[in-house]
Amino acid sequence: MSKKIIKTDAAPAAIGPYSQGVVAGNLLFTSGQLPIDPSSGNLIGGTIEDKAHMVFKNIAAIAKEAGTTFDNAVKITIFLADITNFKAVNEVYAQYFKEPFPARSAFQVGALPMGADIEVEAIFQI
Repeated sequence: MSKKIIKTDAAPAAIGPYSQGVVAGNLLFTSGQLPIDPSSGNLIGGTIEDKAHMVFKNIAAIAKEAGTTFDNAVKITIFLADITNFKAVNEVYAQYFKEPFPARSAFQVGALPMGADIEVEAIFQI
């Protein structure tokens, strides 16, 4: 199976040896996205809701570059530095994903890169 690397300036550049997204077969796998402003390369400030919106905008940019949308998401994984933010993140999530909803997992983790509060990865059908 061949794979295609997805790269867009509308999402943050990789901060390590990985790709923003990879298409394999008819699936797009995004790397975990932090609340990074693509133009500055820095984490944004603000509330957890602001940060969640930034993450989903970054994922949307990668999906668009691959030729897909949130309507074709099949699996979302959310990593939170503090699980008490789950309700607020869930409210933002509901603004991006509609029925039939993708499968989803959410975890509290010990730490995230760059000291971020949230990271999200996604799998889409192309």
